[in-house]
Amino acid sequence: MDFSITGQNPEQVVTDCVVVGVYEGQELTPSAQLLDTASRGLLSGLVKAGDIEGKTAQTLLLHQVEGVTAKRILLVGCGKKDKLTPSQFRKISTTALKFLDDSASESALLCLAELEVPGMGTHRKIRQLVEASHFTNYRFATTKSEKDTPSHPLGKIEIHGDPAAGAAQQALQQGNAIGLGVNLARELGNLPGNICTPTHLAKQAVQIAHDYKHMKATILEQKDLEKLGMGSFLSVAKGSREAPKLIVLEYQGADKNTQPHVLVGKGITFDSGGISIKPGAAMDEMKFDMCGAASVLGAMQAMGELQPKLNVVAIVPSCENLPDGNANKPGDIVTSMSGQTIEVLNTDAEGRLILCDALTYSEKFNPASVIDIATLTGACVVALGKHPAGLLGNNDALIEDIKAAANTSSDRVWQLPLWEDYQEQLKSNFADIANIGGPGAGTITAACFLSRFTKNLKWAHLDIAGVAWESGASKGATGRPVALLTQYLLDRCQ
Repeated sequence: MDFSITGQNPEQVVTDCVVVGVYEGQELTPSAQLLDTASRGLLSGLVKAGDIEGKTAQTLLLHQVEGVTAKRILLVGCGKKDKLTPSQFRKISTTALKFLDDSASESALLCLAELEVPGMGTHRKIRQLVEASHFTNYRFATTKSEKDTPSHPLGKIEIHGDPAAGAAQQALQQGNAIGLGVNLARELGNLPGNICTPTHLAKQAVQIAHDYKHMKATILEQKDLEKLGMGSFLSVAKGSREAPKLIVLEYQGADKNTQPHVLVGKGITFDSGGISIKPGAAMDEMKFDMCGAASVLGAMQAMGELQPKLNVVAIVPSCENLPDGNANKPGDIVTSMSGQTIEVLNTDAEGRLILCDALTYSEKFNPASVIDIATLTGACVVALGKHPAGLLGNNDALIEDIKAAANTSSDRVWQLPLWEDYQEQLKSNFADIANIGGPGAGTITAACFLSRFTKNLKWAHLDIAGVAWESGASKGATGRPVALLTQYLLDRCQ
């Protein structure tokens, strides 16, 4: 898609559709007022007549309005002017862009960055408009024989603002990079498990390294993992015919001696639960168990697009978790790369078994920070639902930095406690640690498990089980938390 900023009056812009807002209480936004004047009161007349009340995400499309150069005007409801929030702004933007994407408009002028949203500057609003454009433009078609390609695709988007403002141009670049990264993560997540294997993820990392400057990909095979002593990771892969991969993708945008920030993404490309097999209902959604890995690769693509001055390392432990005569059994004891022994009480708690060895491996990079991202626990969905990701960690400053990035990116998180009290639940009679902590506080005890392998690291954990994909009629990967991870990394450049 082609994005640009224009300061031209909206009634004079040659485009297929101009998008303006209407507040509740019959108030037009500034750009809508200009269109109303040009059309001799048409817009205000329709509002007074009740054709659109201005409620959040309402829409009304007008054709061939006299006095306006654009072929169409899309009025979008913005709710109460004094009640606008960042989440409402995202809803308004997404609704408008989805409407445009389903219409015959191939170009559009968006006059939504002028909405007054507390806590959101123009830069942030422009960036989110670009991100939303990519999001609504995405269609999964890779495995379909007939592609759902619109006859009039939306390909050119202008955003009303000051084109001379450096912040506006930066917002376009960042929004474009994040949008591409989000859609890469969605595409990888939406692919079925028989296509998106550990080998496929490895090839994607190699492709990113090929496409962008300052990138290097290294793929560690089973024999390499055996030499490293990754017994915990390898134990999960034993039940699958797919070979495990440890994918390492490095971006060097700063001096080589600068400590990198490390992202570790869970890459279980299909999770049956292993011997502790899951119920059959909705098991197809376990192809999404690699969305942590997908988000890490999406963030690395954004780094490639933006070329910021910092160093980043992505580490993706990837395998399948399947039942087999050689698979992990409840009660088995495995030895991690750190030397700690683990009693596998439930083979469906496998994500932490691959992450712990990847976290130990991350120490070799002498990282400035380490964040792991994983669809780790159903308990996180029970606790927090589908809105924020769960956040835990061992460093208060890092936690606050992630919260700040979450706020800026509108990719929300909620912190849970990581108190020493919970470690008691992981005691084992037969090993150093059990891989589950019982029915209570499952998200917290999973993070407690990982914390045993991060004592030398400035570390945080994002449990994205509730936010990585949607179920039901809109089933599909969301691409979260690519925006959050990218913002966190960009903040490190300041």
